[in-house]
Amino acid sequence: MPASGAVTRNTLRQQIADALRDEVLAGRLQPGQEFTVKQIAEQYGVSATPVREALVDLCAQGLLDSDQHRGFRVHQYSVDDYRRMVEARMLVVDGIFRRDAAMVPPRSVPTEPDLGVGVALVSVRRRGEAAARAARAGDLDVLIGYDIRYWRELARLVAANDYIAEFLHRLRVQAWVFSVPYLRSERDMNGWLWSGHVDLVDAITRGDAEGAVEVVRDYNTHSLEWAGYLEAQAR
Repeated sequence: MPASGAVTRNTLRQQIADALRDEVLAGRLQPGQEFTVKQIAEQYGVSATPVREALVDLCAQGLLDSDQHRGFRVHQYSVDDYRRMVEARMLVVDGIFRRDAAMVPPRSVPTEPDLGVGVALVSVRRRGEAAARAARAGDLDVLIGYDIRYWRELARLVAANDYIAEFLHRLRVQAWVFSVPYLRSERDMNGWLWSGHVDLVDAITRGDAEGAVEVVRDYNTHSLEWAGYLEAQAR
């Protein structure tokens, strides 16, 4: 059984990692911005050890870069990086729905509904409703929080595979890290904020794999169009 000190340090490590991730997602830590372990430790009033461990964790997640001599800096993703994230997401999610469609039994064979999954989908739908409202209102801070939780919970349910769900979650966070600085500088960002969360979870609840695939593909097309728009703006 681990010592209480180790538990406390690990908890603090996670809290610091979560707080810094939120700073990046909120745009308060900008891509390319540099800082040291000492600066973060002083900011949060903690020792250097859990801070260093938290920063290493965020490096492993692709959110920070480590420089032996200069400390750490927020990773700067390119438009091409973002496009590859979307393409990776497309391949994985499309594969999940293809697998599920192949596993659907003939309509003549009755199946018992999974009440646990049904309850979980109701919870996901509520998060989706909140995310969609925030997207339509252009409230980026609220949208990011609900969107990340929505996709993480939905991926766990649909993929039924923690490795796939965590991979998709990592892509989701990285995509937001890339997107936030651009969205905050966009005069009319509402047109680029996707709000189809409820449509997707409703299709999944109905067992409509084709409908779910269509929603996801529309979303990915929307994301790739935004990448093209950003490239055009940079020319």
